[in-house]
Amino acid sequence: MPMSAEPDSSKDLRRGTQLERGPGCMRINNLIVFVFLMIDVSQPVRSDPPRSPLFDSLSNRTPHLNPSPLLHTTTPLISAKPLLLFLCHTPKPASPCHPSVQVGSLRDETPHGKTGDDDDAAATTPSPTPQAEDANSPKKLSIELPNDSVPAMGRKDSVWSLGDGQGPDDPDKPIDTPPQSTLMLESPQSAVIPVGGDITFVAKVEAKDLLRKPTVKWFKGKWMDLASKTGKHLQLKETFDRLTKMHTFEMHIIKAKDNYAGNYRCEVTYKDKFDSCSFDLEVKETDQGSQNIDIRSAFKRSSEGQEDAGELDFSGLLKHREVKPDDTPEVDVWEILKNARPDQYEKIAFMYGITDLRGLLRRMKKIPREEKKSEAFAKKLEPAYQADKGGRIRMVVDLADPTVDLKWYKNGQEIRPSPKYIFEQKGTLRIMVINNCALTDDATYSVAAGDEKCSTELFVKELPVKIIKDIEAVRTTVNERVELECEVSEEGAQVKWMKNGVEVPTGVRSRYRVKCEGTKHFLVIDDASREDTGSYSIMATGGTSEAHVQVDLKPLKVYQDLNDSKVLLGQPIKLQCEISPGNVPGRWYRNGQLIQPNDRIKIVHRNRVHSLEIAAGTLHDAGDYTFVPEGYSQSLSAKLNIIDPPRVHLESMNFPDNTVTIVAGNKLRLEIPISGEPAPRVVWMKGERVILESGNRVHAETYGDQTSLTIDITEREDTGNYKIVLQNEAGEASASVKIKVVDIPDPPEAPLVPVVGGDWCSMAWEPPKYDGGSPILGYFIERKKKQSSRWMRLNFDLTKETAFEPKKMIEGVPYEVRVFAVNAIGVSKPSEPSKAFTPLAVTSEPTMLVVDDVTDTTVTVKWRPPETIGAAGLDGYLVEYCVEGTDDWIVANDELTEKTKFTITGLTPGIKILVRVKAINAAGASAPRTIQHSIMVKEVIEPPKIRVPRHLKQTYTRRVGEAVNLVVPFMGKPRPKVTWLKEGQAIDPTHVNIRNTDCDSIIFIRKAERSHSGKYEMAVQVENHVDTAILDIQVVDLPGPPQGITIEDVWGGNVALAWTPPKDNGNAPIIGYTIQKADKKTMEWYTCIEHYHRTCITITELVVGNEYFFRIFAENMCGPSDTATQTKKSALIVKEGMQLKTYEFSDHDFMEAPKFTQVLINTSAIAGYNATLNCSVRANPRPKVVWMKNKIAILDDPRYRMFSNQGVCTLEIRKPSPYDGGMYTCKAVNDLGEAQVDCKLEVKGGFTFYELMQRGVPLHLIDKYMNEKVVDQEK
Repeated sequence: MPMSAEPDSSKDLRRGTQLERGPGCMRINNLIVFVFLMIDVSQPVRSDPPRSPLFDSLSNRTPHLNPSPLLHTTTPLISAKPLLLFLCHTPKPASPCHPSVQVGSLRDETPHGKTGDDDDAAATTPSPTPQAEDANSPKKLSIELPNDSVPAMGRKDSVWSLGDGQGPDDPDKPIDTPPQSTLMLESPQSAVIPVGGDITFVAKVEAKDLLRKPTVKWFKGKWMDLASKTGKHLQLKETFDRLTKMHTFEMHIIKAKDNYAGNYRCEVTYKDKFDSCSFDLEVKETDQGSQNIDIRSAFKRSSEGQEDAGELDFSGLLKHREVKPDDTPEVDVWEILKNARPDQYEKIAFMYGITDLRGLLRRMKKIPREEKKSEAFAKKLEPAYQADKGGRIRMVVDLADPTVDLKWYKNGQEIRPSPKYIFEQKGTLRIMVINNCALTDDATYSVAAGDEKCSTELFVKELPVKIIKDIEAVRTTVNERVELECEVSEEGAQVKWMKNGVEVPTGVRSRYRVKCEGTKHFLVIDDASREDTGSYSIMATGGTSEAHVQVDLKPLKVYQDLNDSKVLLGQPIKLQCEISPGNVPGRWYRNGQLIQPNDRIKIVHRNRVHSLEIAAGTLHDAGDYTFVPEGYSQSLSAKLNIIDPPRVHLESMNFPDNTVTIVAGNKLRLEIPISGEPAPRVVWMKGERVILESGNRVHAETYGDQTSLTIDITEREDTGNYKIVLQNEAGEASASVKIKVVDIPDPPEAPLVPVVGGDWCSMAWEPPKYDGGSPILGYFIERKKKQSSRWMRLNFDLTKETAFEPKKMIEGVPYEVRVFAVNAIGVSKPSEPSKAFTPLAVTSEPTMLVVDDVTDTTVTVKWRPPETIGAAGLDGYLVEYCVEGTDDWIVANDELTEKTKFTITGLTPGIKILVRVKAINAAGASAPRTIQHSIMVKEVIEPPKIRVPRHLKQTYTRRVGEAVNLVVPFMGKPRPKVTWLKEGQAIDPTHVNIRNTDCDSIIFIRKAERSHSGKYEMAVQVENHVDTAILDIQVVDLPGPPQGITIEDVWGGNVALAWTPPKDNGNAPIIGYTIQKADKKTMEWYTCIEHYHRTCITITELVVGNEYFFRIFAENMCGPSDTATQTKKSALIVKEGMQLKTYEFSDHDFMEAPKFTQVLINTSAIAGYNATLNCSVRANPRPKVVWMKNKIAILDDPRYRMFSNQGVCTLEIRKPSPYDGGMYTCKAVNDLGEAQVDCKLEVKGGFTFYELMQRGVPLHLIDKYMNEKVVDQEK
């Protein structure tokens, strides 16, 4: 919209320009002033904040420009700092045929037809055609403003044309191109879409030099981040192509609406790199007449959060209001807005209830406007002109009608021709020349041609004021006059005087006066003082000048100076000096503090003599005294010392006999008060040795009114007399202190253990060599196991004796003992441990000593181990004997025997002897166990007895070819005679080997044959005594094939077979048969059934139409027969319909009493390894199986596990011990009867008596076990 140039005195400023205010900016016609305030919340608020020099300069050049109310707002919380203004002009695009000079460009972040904060409805003024430059033409004003790398679509850079005298740009000058993008290879471009359309903006970033994905943000306008606005109308997408290494960022706008139009920005950030691009989106609407639009309802905010209320616009969510009925009369608001000035838009919108002012302005800008073509002017004035102060400017206008009357105006006042304003005519050109431009010529000029007007602005640039003569440095004294002079380049120029960077006050009550004489400026200080010293400077618009002013005090003449003195404590003090002039007053100071007179201190001033008198000196009076004459730089000083002889104040310590007692190891700090002025020199001595301050453990310190002796860790050697010597210039003093260090006693010597018992010992020790300076009160005794580190105290009450008897020790465990000495100070360190000792006890006597065997020259005895062995264990036994009637015991064994059986040899036949046995261990020999009756050395006849092993009591079975090795033990004395018979006949030694010993006989067959089967009879004879035993040996082999296999019947798919057992059963019962079938066509044999027990069977499920042969194998314990018997005829399976012969059979009674088919066998097991006992039983119904040990049923014992599967019964003994050995029985019981089998389990390896005791086995079970073990060893 063109702006009216009519002056309005009620609303315009002094120059008639209209001032518009928005957030952060002012608009003066087509001049926009952007104001940026620096806010500091920490400073108090001033109602009139200081102006920026730029603002002052602008105000001086344009006196009509008053500060905006924005700059004078009183705010209780913030204060305005210096502000920054940017001036930019917003003209229309220059005519293509008249290029304009580009002075500055302002980047607008709003889209075409939309401003950044509020839509600016003010139209831009046209750019004039540049005129030829003459010699007096004003210089070009260049204000470089920041510009985006990508300009907004449909806009050109703003241009200030400086009017007449402004030459065109230099054609040879390179055109400034916007900086190229550093990150984006492809930037989003501006676009136009219809309402409801979709569009995609794409930005691409190459990732070749990037270590990670860059950060991309999309904005609308200046600050609206679109990442929080994504939804069904806005979508953001990111992709990465690994082949091209390209990041692609897309923004999709779906079903665009009218309010989506505007300026958008894409920003790419990667570490310290940054790139951005602005682009516009224009959304076109369908053409509708403005008369059909209800403007008040169209531009009111929605009261509810509609679907698009928060999309790309915050306004829809700011506040929810209820819609109220509008009772205002119908008004054509469009016509009102079209005819109103832009500064009235906001008022009209408020009046008619339009809250969306921004949308209103966007709609108005889209309404096509018809620009009037000027009828009076062929070319109007330039938008703006600039001239220097004192220069000349020409304003040119081209008339379309040269006959029209022309009038020139300045701020609305008509201009008359004068020497300053000269009017010229050149054809249709009308020219106004302004000579000698002054600041008052900075105004708005307009020219009226008939009813038309055009206007422009003239900016007069004031030349800077330069300093021609600098101010000079001044050095003077107080009370003198100081005058600083400076000369500038222009009379009446405004300058500013500064002192140390702060403006010099020049008010009525100020000490500073400023005067000006033509181009000279003066700063005068009439009565200078030392506070006037500093750096003074003068500031002009074209430079500054600075100089230093030094104001010193006047010199002083001294006739008598103050002298240093020393005075005894309590004596009067007098300090005196003489200076000229005599009428100068002064002040006395002590250590920098002003001295005030009182009853004790007098200050006297007589003519030129100044004196200070103190009645009685104290230590506080010592120090540095200074007399300072007023107004002079010189001062008089002297040092006063108060001296006092040194003294040591031991009486205040209350030490008995000046003796200090301290426990060794503690820190001693002995602080003794002293006095003396000056501070005396203190020396601590012990004997002839001086204690230094730099000592490590023992050191002396002196500070203030006391001296101290510090011993960090006192020791015995610190005991003694310590001497303190004080000395200063007033005298000398000394004193002595005795320090006694008491300590814990030394540890006693290592104790001795002379006697050791089963659970006790006796110990003794010597007192410590040093008692620590205090008598020994007693001793503590501790002991510990040798392998342990934990000591246990044995007495909690002190024992005063040097001997002790520890008790309640564990037998067999090594111990150590130690001793602590105790005095009044504490407990000493422990003594060295004694030598390790072990409490041990001898075993009890052996038990059950009996005679086992007697011959003509030997006697064999056996016994049981002692009931109590002890921790020392049992090393062995010592056997002794003596002839009856004597006490001479003879050792029978030179070395200890570990066995509980021993044979005494070399005896004389017919004598009687006594035998005794001792148990020996580390503690010594036990009490002896002696046989009660004497033993006659004469052999005794023992009848023979054969002990047949359990597995030989039943038939002994072996396969053909296996070896037979049987051992049969026997007993008898003297050595029995052994004979073997087979079936009553002597055994052929070539087939069977027999070997006899004193206690057993062995029968051995290398390869058993079936002929070796039979009953073998063994006879053992001692003199007339005979014992016999029979062994049944069975040698088995594979059976022969069955006989007479016949096909009894064939019906359906079934065949009935029958056969007879084989002639040769292999010397073992037949346990089953294997039946096979073969098709006559293939003759391939297939097993039908195995382990079949009967001699007849029915084969089923045969294929109809096939013809089958059958064969049968016999099987015994050695396996199936080598050959089979085959049916001579085949069985043809015919089709159905044939009659089947039926037979009546009686059901077989399968009920059977329990019978063991496999008995238990005697087993030997190793202690600690699992053992199993197995047997098999057959019975129907299924029997109940019970396992017993030594005829006692085994129930719920976790050491035993019992299984029964298909008649096989198993007992598992987990990790057996010798205690688990014994007789085991398996008993099977059902309704028809019961059966049982037995076996013996022997566990080898076993435990000793002591180990069984440690495991908690009862004594009667241990005794039973040891007896069984002896019997087994005898066997």
